[in-house]
Amino acid sequence: MDTMLTWNTTHVSHLLSRVLFGYSKSDLERAMGYGNFQDLLDLAILKDIPNPSPPDTWVDLTPEQAQLDRNLAGPWFVQLTKWWYGRMFNESLSMQEKMVLFLHNHFSNERQKVNYPQYVYKQNQLFRTYAFGDFKQLVKDISIDPSMLIYLDGNNSRGTSPNENYAREVMELFTLGLGNYTENDIKQAARVFSGWQVKGLVAVFDATRWYREATVTVLGKSAKFDNNSLIDHIFTQTAAAEFICRKIYKEFVYYKADEVFVKKMAVVLRQNNFVLKPLLKFLFTSEEFYKPEIMAAKIKSPTELIVGSAKQLELKNPDLQNWYDMAIILQMQLFQPPNVAGWEGQRDWISSTTYSYRSGFTDSLLSGKRYNGATVTGKLDPIAFARLSSNAEKPKEFVEEMVKLFIRFPLTESRKAFLLEVLLDGTIAANWSTYTPNADARVNKFLKAMMRLPEYQLA
Repeated sequence: MDTMLTWNTTHVSHLLSRVLFGYSKSDLERAMGYGNFQDLLDLAILKDIPNPSPPDTWVDLTPEQAQLDRNLAGPWFVQLTKWWYGRMFNESLSMQEKMVLFLHNHFSNERQKVNYPQYVYKQNQLFRTYAFGDFKQLVKDISIDPSMLIYLDGNNSRGTSPNENYAREVMELFTLGLGNYTENDIKQAARVFSGWQVKGLVAVFDATRWYREATVTVLGKSAKFDNNSLIDHIFTQTAAAEFICRKIYKEFVYYKADEVFVKKMAVVLRQNNFVLKPLLKFLFTSEEFYKPEIMAAKIKSPTELIVGSAKQLELKNPDLQNWYDMAIILQMQLFQPPNVAGWEGQRDWISSTTYSYRSGFTDSLLSGKRYNGATVTGKLDPIAFARLSSNAEKPKEFVEEMVKLFIRFPLTESRKAFLLEVLLDGTIAANWSTYTPNADARVNKFLKAMMRLPEYQLA
């Protein structure tokens, strides 16, 4: 670990803003209570936790056409999404759900094609099992995961006329990246991945649907490969560790990869035989991660914005239907990425349309009304929230504290002066009190203005 790394709220706030879906004042205080990066990471952020219980009993029902005909799948998908939002909202100091979303985007599957939420739930739990675990084993498991077999057409792939979709994506998007394999590697690998079929809730291997050749040649090696031995072989390629580390770097550090640092990460990943936890620990204790230019340089994804704003406001019972509907408008419907490459992220998240809807969403948590006038339940009690701060009766200090908690990007003095003016709303600082008749509206107005700032979109 870097001895130079200073333990302070600036660094810890930055760490939490990247490994969690936002955090509250009490989350930050709890994190600071660990006293050093080692313990915070080992005992909280990267600690293994058991998989949660399922959203409902339908997860064990054998998928059948009747469920689609009776329109049961749609409501189940909504329930599954809200269940996952609940996991994110109540994540405490664990990075597990952030990694589950990272893996969901990496091994992108669209619910629209998979059709049955049972399969999608199963895959989501698979990501949870491997959130900090053996990435190589995860790729082996995903190659026979029912959702993936359906999504990339492995379900109907026969050795005699193999479907190449999964073989292509496993190399291009999941393990190696473009330019590190040939078309022939894909054709041969597709034979190896054939033979698996979804039956009920699982995948079974049918040898009669597999390839007959004595050997196939993939990435320069000839063997009678099966899924596992082929994936082991793919991971011997130099490109594999770097490809995965680059993806992690771009998600958690900065959208443009630093290739020198990616190579350092790749060494750690290989040394640990592709287990993610030591890599994540290396990353979050490296000086690279805490460079000033890295801080507040990530545009929040809609999921980070939605969950994070509710966490910062410490809402008791957020309106998950509001989250579900707004996520679609903000172009990040969980389980429905745009294509097999997943969400592009960063600048793609903000357009003239989505930017105003983002403000509409944060407004709704304070006003109890959506942009279209529909009611939102579980809105903020502004006075109770303000009084969580010891500065509630000191307007200037209160603004300073809230800005520090809500905004990662350093605000100018004039921006802060503007926010103080909004809070005071015509009264003078000396007369400010949360006990005056209009205080709730003033606190709301201030929070609304702060969460509408462009700087609020950065993590």
